[in-house]
Amino acid sequence: MVRAVDTGTDQLLCQVDGHVATLTFNRPEKRNALGDIVTPALREVLLLLEADPEVRVIVLTGAGKAFCAGGDVKGMDGGAPDDRSLDDNIRALQHRQQTLTLRLHELPKPTIAALPGAAAGAGMSIALACDVRIGGTSAFFAPGFGAIGLSGDYGGSWQLTQIVGPAKAKEIYFTGRHVHAEEALTLGLLNEVVPDEELPARTAELSAQIADGPPLAIRYMKQNINRAMQTDFKTCLDWEADRLVRVAQTDDHKEAVRAFIEKRRPVFRGK
Repeated sequence: MVRAVDTGTDQLLCQVDGHVATLTFNRPEKRNALGDIVTPALREVLLLLEADPEVRVIVLTGAGKAFCAGGDVKGMDGGAPDDRSLDDNIRALQHRQQTLTLRLHELPKPTIAALPGAAAGAGMSIALACDVRIGGTSAFFAPGFGAIGLSGDYGGSWQLTQIVGPAKAKEIYFTGRHVHAEEALTLGLLNEVVPDEELPARTAELSAQIADGPPLAIRYMKQNINRAMQTDFKTCLDWEADRLVRVAQTDDHKEAVRAFIEKRRPVFRGK
């Protein structure tokens, strides 16, 4: 059964099909650029989906031929003067980042970015904050910050460095060049590339496959892998032991063992 989720704006669409929620940036005329309407809506809907027990996987994608072009550059010039201090502006951006890309990174449910085209600027940062990325052949990454005299935000520099290493990350950021689908696949920025017309179907297939898995075990897998990027081996071993012993007590583990013995697919309930 497919159900719509009210995001408060038609610039961001959300529907839940089974255990998969799909969020779609819906400003195709602006290549799905972010702004003062869609970005707060995204933050709020992520909270709703995190709390929804029926949602096990979250997909982010874009309408038309782009994933997300990042900030709306035309909206960066003019407007009312900002009376806040420099420190206030820094704290405000830190909060916005923590409630968007950090939330995606730490979300206890797997996230998939499906790229029909450009993921640029902060849109690139959002895509990189997702756990898995799949792109059509037209997909590409473009930091874009240098072209408008900015240094980058929303954690893209950290995520990119984790994936490709510091030398390659610096080259991509310094030049601002496009990283097209096949190179992105080679570098690990994309997990998979499919023909553009097959992207929706392949994304649905992949998200459903993950959603059919054991939600609690997958939550702990994500925690373990995220922790492995930041701490030492012994600490990771200790946390793996803690999480495995805990999840071994769940009904899902017992169901999986029964299904294995009975030679059938397990039915996981997240308990």
